[in-house]
Amino acid sequence: MSSPAPVLCPCGRRDTKGRALAYTACCGRYLEQDQPAPDAESLMRSRYSAFVLGRRDDLLASWHASTRPSELTLDPAAKWLGLEVRSHRQIDADHAEVEFVARFREAGRAVRLHERSRFVREGGRWYYVDGDQF
Repeated sequence: MSSPAPVLCPCGRRDTKGRALAYTACCGRYLEQDQPAPDAESLMRSRYSAFVLGRRDDLLASWHASTRPSELTLDPAAKWLGLEVRSHRQIDADHAEVEFVARFREAGRAVRLHERSRFVREGGRWYYVDGDQF
């Protein structure tokens, strides 16, 4: 079950003046309007927002077919606390990496997910392939 759309974007992206972006001006474009993310970082941010909002179908749709699981179960009790993008590296026109730290609370326990994710662009769309956790 997904949550209603928030006012501010869960990914925490900010404008040039340091103000938090509205969901509709940020990840909402990719999750609500099926607009392709322009780069791997934007896709990664929208995937984080999809986790926050419980949007399982969006997560599966943005996962590359070569590594996509057949099923994905999200914990509705997980409380997402924040995202920090540490780096975004464009390898070539169709490959990129994003390093991030996502924090959440699960069953009362704080969890910190630090990953360098790999992305590929096919047919004009970016897809999450896999990642290495630290």
